[in-house]
Amino acid sequence: MKMNYEKLGLKCGIEIHQELATKHKLFCKCPPKLSTKEPEFTFTRRLRPSQSELGEIDPAALFEFMKGKVIQYEGDRETTCLVEMDEEPPGDLDSEALNISLKFALMVGSLPIDEIWIMRKTVVDGSNTGGFQRTSVIALGGMIEVDGKLYNLNQICLEEDAARNVGESENQVNYRLDRLGIPLMEITTAPEMYTPKEVQAVAKRIGSILRATGQVRRGLGTIRQDINISLTGGPVIEIKGVQALEMIPTIVDYEVSRQSVLMEIRDELLKRNLLKENIIENFNNVTDLFKTTNSKIIQNAIRADGVVLALKVPGFSGLIGRELCPNRRFGTELSDYAKFYGGLKGIFHTDELPAYNITSDEVKKLRNEVNAKESDAIIIVADEIEKSQKALKAIVSRIQDAFNGVPLETRSANPDGTTRFTRPRPGAARMYPETDIKPITILQEKIKKLKKNLPEMPEIKLKRYQNDYNLNEKLAKQIVDSDYVSLFGELVTIYPSLSTLISVTLTEDFKKLQRDGIPIENLSDDTIKEVFKMLYEGETVKESLVSIFTWLANNSENSPKDALKTLGLELLDIEELKQIIDIKLSSNVELIKKMGEKASGPIMGIIMNEIRGRVNINVVQDMIKEKIKNYL
Repeated sequence: MKMNYEKLGLKCGIEIHQELATKHKLFCKCPPKLSTKEPEFTFTRRLRPSQSELGEIDPAALFEFMKGKVIQYEGDRETTCLVEMDEEPPGDLDSEALNISLKFALMVGSLPIDEIWIMRKTVVDGSNTGGFQRTSVIALGGMIEVDGKLYNLNQICLEEDAARNVGESENQVNYRLDRLGIPLMEITTAPEMYTPKEVQAVAKRIGSILRATGQVRRGLGTIRQDINISLTGGPVIEIKGVQALEMIPTIVDYEVSRQSVLMEIRDELLKRNLLKENIIENFNNVTDLFKTTNSKIIQNAIRADGVVLALKVPGFSGLIGRELCPNRRFGTELSDYAKFYGGLKGIFHTDELPAYNITSDEVKKLRNEVNAKESDAIIIVADEIEKSQKALKAIVSRIQDAFNGVPLETRSANPDGTTRFTRPRPGAARMYPETDIKPITILQEKIKKLKKNLPEMPEIKLKRYQNDYNLNEKLAKQIVDSDYVSLFGELVTIYPSLSTLISVTLTEDFKKLQRDGIPIENLSDDTIKEVFKMLYEGETVKESLVSIFTWLANNSENSPKDALKTLGLELLDIEELKQIIDIKLSSNVELIKKMGEKASGPIMGIIMNEIRGRVNINVVQDMIKEKIKNYL
């Protein structure tokens, strides 16, 4: 979409959340890993918000509480202890996680604070068993350079990751506790990005510096971006949970479109001389009107003793169906509110009717029933009466917000780049000091020691890989930008002659496997190292690598040697190879006589189709050429 971002006054800031590769979780000795086992225990809780010292309740916490869901937690004894269950006070903040965070801060010129205080941030969606997340400010300020421009950082925090949502129903949400407590670094930038591409470039740069530390976790969900977006005259909207770097421009672009059209709707309301006060909670029961309808949704609701309620929205004709961005209309925004506050599956409105088996005659009768003019819009919901009323109340509130333009809210990214309403924006009442952990003093001696041993910045590493390991610029950039940059550094130190093969495998081959749905995140560093060790020691050949890694990703509890055995890729001994070549040559005598030495090519293909991955291709080639000479 082409928009004038400067004219619209686009401003963006990002918060990057990166899991750290430590030996332990942030406040206990459990390993920071996701479990593949069945849960060994479960328990249920309900969380509720509490007042701050000033008697205030955080609006985001209240919103989550109003959902009324039961929270079921599940865990196992390997990755979960009493700290995650909130049955035991937390231990000291993990020193390894603190050192990683301080190293990153020093790499970007951020100023470590003298004394670290752990804070509690209210979160009652169930993702933290205690109803809060522990977080601490580690450093302030700093900057990064992207394409010759400097971008300021606001602060760097160290916090615990949340529990993992593993399923949700209408009345219950299930969380796995293995992820809860994994150390997470949060980097917050100043709002100094003014185009979607700029946001992507800054996020990529921060990610590359994080990976340069060599101590961050990799895989889907280990790094997440929240994007703060505002236009002139509008509030800051936070888009949470952006995981794919390549989707950032689309997400920002669509959100800019959404906000700008909402402002256009606000201006249109003023032109139409409409008043916010005229949008009232006057719900008309029109169930009888739809008793013979062909709409299956409405039929099912009525059969389940539900009702059909209608809300007249004076003067809004044509605005409910207004497109905000691809696949999103103002009506979609209202539908989100109906889903979150009322638990409905969706809504109908007259800007899109007749449709969905609702006839024009039914629409006409509906307008007469609620005494609606042609300039009015009507919204219909069909479900249990209590749910329907809650949904319409939320819709009324959201329509009233339309008179202000863009409502202040937190949103989440959809796979197509659009966003959806998640909850109201949190307030200042959600943060308060942690009482179970002492403050940590950061001594200058510690900072000096860390400064002497900082990791290489990505651009330095790029040049070194090109010079020391003869990688071309493309391969060097791919590996420096990849999640496997630290592992590559370890491997090429041991096997420098395999530098190109290692870089291609860890970038191009692994990306292709990921696109094909292979869970490469299951491949541990130790497993990958063992495979390359087998290759270097002649236990396998490079043609087998993709097959081996594919099998190991799907069978992560097994060893590389198990992969060789199961896949039948154990190397042939020289005598077996000679026999196979002799058989193939003797059955292709006519081809050899006809083509002479050139017959080695097609015969090579025939043999490799049978034994590929079990022999060194150069050995086979030399042996075929030598044996063909005997036939000539």
